[in-house]
Amino acid sequence: MQDTVVRTAVVGAGKMGAIHAKVYDQLPQSKFVAVVDIDANKAERLAQQYNCSAFTDCADILDKVDAVTIATPTVTHLKLAKIFIKNKIAVLIEKPLAANVREGRKIVSLAKKNNCVVAVGHSERCNPVVQAIKRLDIIPKYIEANRISPYPFRSTDVGVVLDVMIHDIDIILSLASSKIKKVDAVGVNVIEDKEDICNARIVFENGCIANITASRLAMKTDRRLRVFSRQAYLSVDYFRKSGIIIKADPNINVVKWIQEHKNSGDFNLTTVNWPDLLHIEQLDIDDKEPIRLEQEVFLKAVADRTHAPEVSAEEGLAALKCAQLILASIRKNKWNETIEYNT
Repeated sequence: MQDTVVRTAVVGAGKMGAIHAKVYDQLPQSKFVAVVDIDANKAERLAQQYNCSAFTDCADILDKVDAVTIATPTVTHLKLAKIFIKNKIAVLIEKPLAANVREGRKIVSLAKKNNCVVAVGHSERCNPVVQAIKRLDIIPKYIEANRISPYPFRSTDVGVVLDVMIHDIDIILSLASSKIKKVDAVGVNVIEDKEDICNARIVFENGCIANITASRLAMKTDRRLRVFSRQAYLSVDYFRKSGIIIKADPNINVVKWIQEHKNSGDFNLTTVNWPDLLHIEQLDIDDKEPIRLEQEVFLKAVADRTHAPEVSAEEGLAALKCAQLILASIRKNKWNETIEYNT
């Protein structure tokens, strides 16, 4: 079954749809057969690039495909996913899973009822940096994530939480592996009606704490994650696909060395370069394209049901639930429109 060629299609001929189309066309386990978009011209232009068919109605491809990627505005995800899931056609839905938790639950319920593979396009989970962290199998106690960038001029149907922060929410939930105990957040809308900047603090039942910052109004792009645990300290850069790990055990001798010299009083510790004493390793990171890995795992799950997609519908729903808690906290902690200054 794993060698089965899966007939694939993309719904949505925008930027993300075009990226998925390119990868589907390159994968040997995929036979890319169609592009669907309500704009016939956009569908035709993308379809011509890959010598496949163009359609404006999802119903027209139900007998032609085994799996589809839905890369359309978030508000359409449930409506489109329902068409394919009811016909037992596997779907990969671009993040977030749905416009709200209620619609996300419906997608999960439909997937279970129809025994259908549903994956969510949290492609950052397939980032080589995140895959490297996953292999370390550490238990985090504190996680700090920053994801900031200039205004993207897209995804204006959702705020920065569902557009950008959702990536780190998904990764943090997978690392913490615990239920959420408390969420506190603050957000500001500057250009759009929805929040453009947000900071959230998530406390988990197992004691892990996460602090996340997201902005789409920054001067430059910066995507970083820091993880503190008893086993190690991790610092990674998603954008540059690089990272370091400082493991605790190899540094025990350093602690003893410092204590001995501190007690002896015959050595000036201020002259010591701290990083020179630490056991610092570069993370072993491959250079695989995240969306390619995401689609490979998705198609493997379609061809062989003993496998699971990288991010399941249930995990996509969990990220959406957390995002909704953050948005609720933003509303609760909404800043006053008018600030009075005492003189």
